[in-house]
Amino acid sequence: MFEEIFLPQTAEKYRTAPLVEQRERYLVYLKEAGARRHTLRKCANDQFNLVRLLELKDGARVRVSQIEAATAIWSRPKGPKCSPATAPKARRRFVNQAIRWLHFLGWLDEGDVRRHSHGAEVMAFEAWMCGDRGLSKETIRDYRAAADQFFEWLATTEIPLASVKIADIDDAIAAKKARGTCGRRTMHDYAQRLRAFFRFAEARGWCAPGIANGIVAPRFMRDESVPKGLKREDVLRLLATTEGDRPTDKRDRAILMLFIAYGLRAGEVGGLRLDDLDWDNERLRVRCPKPGRTHAYPLSRGVGETILRYIREVRPSGFGRALFFTMRAPVRPLDRRALGKMVRDRLICLGIVAGKRGTHALRHAAAQHLLDQGMSMKVIGDFLGHRDPSSTAIYAKVNLAALREVASFDLEGLA
Repeated sequence: MFEEIFLPQTAEKYRTAPLVEQRERYLVYLKEAGARRHTLRKCANDQFNLVRLLELKDGARVRVSQIEAATAIWSRPKGPKCSPATAPKARRRFVNQAIRWLHFLGWLDEGDVRRHSHGAEVMAFEAWMCGDRGLSKETIRDYRAAADQFFEWLATTEIPLASVKIADIDDAIAAKKARGTCGRRTMHDYAQRLRAFFRFAEARGWCAPGIANGIVAPRFMRDESVPKGLKREDVLRLLATTEGDRPTDKRDRAILMLFIAYGLRAGEVGGLRLDDLDWDNERLRVRCPKPGRTHAYPLSRGVGETILRYIREVRPSGFGRALFFTMRAPVRPLDRRALGKMVRDRLICLGIVAGKRGTHALRHAAAQHLLDQGMSMKVIGDFLGHRDPSSTAIYAKVNLAALREVASFDLEGLA
């Protein structure tokens, strides 16, 4: 393996170093997952330095804190060629690469990274939501995250689950609010999800009865704020960042055009497959993961050509029918979180750091653009996949003409 990525003299150095079998086995795994030569070389170099710095032996147990200590030594300036600007990014890469390799070998001390001791209860809750309730993956993920966050807080108090009281849950909600990063809607949803978990826990005798009914979610007014979409000029600036010929730019341009042109959700873009593109009839099929509906859109020429360029020149083959994949090994379909990070990173590079900066900001911007072009509320709602007109009416809050249209809704004799 080393002979494939290094010159003969350098390959010999890596082959004669300790733990050659364990290092080579992971590199083969990465290559089979689609890693390119330069990625394999970086990984081999990181492995070599980690073995040297920690004096690793076969079967060692390594904590994340040890990896971080080794990283601090590895990242010390080594001469005039050292670039301080890239040091933080390089350190994160070194730590993440080491964690993935040691986890692959089974040598990572999981006790150092375990967040709480109630993983079994959370897994049972997840299985119940999936099997008994039939909830979507996105809903299950959100409810599980709320349970994990609560148990992370509970771990700092040393209170057992069986002894949890309403006052403790109030303290957990207050602690989350004190961080200052969550709005009233987020706090409302967090409390609602905790109520669902404790109702499940009560049925199994894990906690005192009556707790679920005692959890009162903070009040909020639906659509109380104006949607924080991006300005049209900022949207165009964002798209302009993908005009290069790098593989990442070609992929991200196709993704951004889907967000901008159709106002899709991140889960909808992440769920696209090759079969959803009907080239003959110029149609795009989009699955909405939460309600489980499917929408059909006309495939515009500009969006279609951008996607086709990505498929022909960039998209890896042999990893399934998903449309968008990661650019680095292990190659896997892009999920909602990765798509959001891509949008945020590009906005930060443009200096846009205020307001909402995720994929939903592009959805708001698409809706607002249609509204500014004089589209009716009904057409916009159908385009965005809204079943309830009130979901679309929020965009009228910044458009007086649209407000008049909302006011003229037929109330069918209820007025």
